[in-house]
Amino acid sequence: MGEVRERMEQDLFLRGVAANTRETYLRYAKQFVAFHRRDARQLDTEDVRAWVMHLRRAGRAPRSINVAMSALRFLFGVTLRRPEVMYPIRRVVEHDVQPAILSGSEVQRLLDAIERPRDRAIVMLLYGSGLRISEALSLTVADVDAGRGVLTIRHAKGRHDRIVPLPAVTLEALRSWMRQRRHRSESLFPGRKGRATLTREAVHQLLRLAAARAGLTKRVYPHLLRQSFATHLLELGADLRSVQILLGHRSIQSTTRYTHLSEARRQTLVNPLTVLGTSDGARIA
Repeated sequence: MGEVRERMEQDLFLRGVAANTRETYLRYAKQFVAFHRRDARQLDTEDVRAWVMHLRRAGRAPRSINVAMSALRFLFGVTLRRPEVMYPIRRVVEHDVQPAILSGSEVQRLLDAIERPRDRAIVMLLYGSGLRISEALSLTVADVDAGRGVLTIRHAKGRHDRIVPLPAVTLEALRSWMRQRRHRSESLFPGRKGRATLTREAVHQLLRLAAARAGLTKRVYPHLLRQSFATHLLELGADLRSVQILLGHRSIQSTTRYTHLSEARRQTLVNPLTVLGTSDGARIA
């Protein structure tokens, strides 16, 4: 993309777009241009439609395609100043597929299968504090307040800082990691080969390996631990507003996605058919 890519990167930065989003948008814009093998300034609506069709036929998930289209809206609307290119393009309908949430015993088995202090600390942060993977990897040593038992999440999604509880067991895991940590950078989880932080791919890989060692059949990935955290909080009686604050959602609608019925909650429900003819059934007569 050359000059266009550089300008798009500057535009994203100037508008305060999060680093992970910048990286994602630039990657999709590059893929779009590479697919057509033409300068981005020569592409139009029909080229966007052709690429979206290609993604659909390749089996890409609707959510991924919609993110890709958001990247193109930024490319055409902001960087190229041709917003009309994207006007006829509509989002792909996303079906709300509920994830296979980990049970408490499965989370424990996963933790038991992790021996490295660094890996254990990361997993306990994702589940014990409900962090996004980007939030966990961007933590610095200064963000950990051991005295108050809290973490400060800076520049979270939506560019809002928040404070979340730091369970004692997670704090102990962090201390164990810090005792072995060789790097003296500000990052809590520094990467290798000059990288500022550990990569997302590395965390995905450690979870896949740990899940296999634990004998889990469910696909385990970072966001599943956050979803399990939210679900288990609700099962333990937390109200929706509290969960919203802990997760850092600006809208309560985002939090309601985590209120799917878990197995534990299903078992406590009373089916109205089973109470017909009983004293309880009189209340629904």
